[in-house]
Amino acid sequence: MTTSEASAVVTVRCPFCTSLNKVDLSRAADCHECGECKKPMLLDRPIRVEEQDFQITVLEATVPVLVYFYADWCAPCKMVAPLVDELASEHTGRVLFAKIDTDRAQQLSLAQNIRGIPTLILFSEGKEVGRSVGFEPEKVRSLVAGVT
Repeated sequence: MTTSEASAVVTVRCPFCTSLNKVDLSRAADCHECGECKKPMLLDRPIRVEEQDFQITVLEATVPVLVYFYADWCAPCKMVAPLVDELASEHTGRVLFAKIDTDRAQQLSLAQNIRGIPTLILFSEGKEVGRSVGFEPEKVRSLVAGVT
């Protein structure tokens, strides 16, 4: 594995068996399999990140990560979700897209200063580099475009 390939490796949790997997984001178009259960690890859409995975999946990622903080009951969140799905598909392999349910990750939401939802935060090299609160499609698009 070359240095550039190694820098695109991210750690994500399998949505089926919950085991942690290192995957090469630069090869996200290929169908990655979970090392444990062999089910597909689809990286062309937002992946669910739990509170305990935030450090390793988001902050330790060597690629930009756009995190979508939402709640299932939130109407504006439902308006933003298709935009996040679209951007994830458009930027597959260059940006990791994650989603965090604020009802299930209350301590993390406090630590990340989430005051309203939906909130989208772009992280690069473990640091916040941009934030959007509410329905701001153009701002979100420009955030992602700025790191790709």
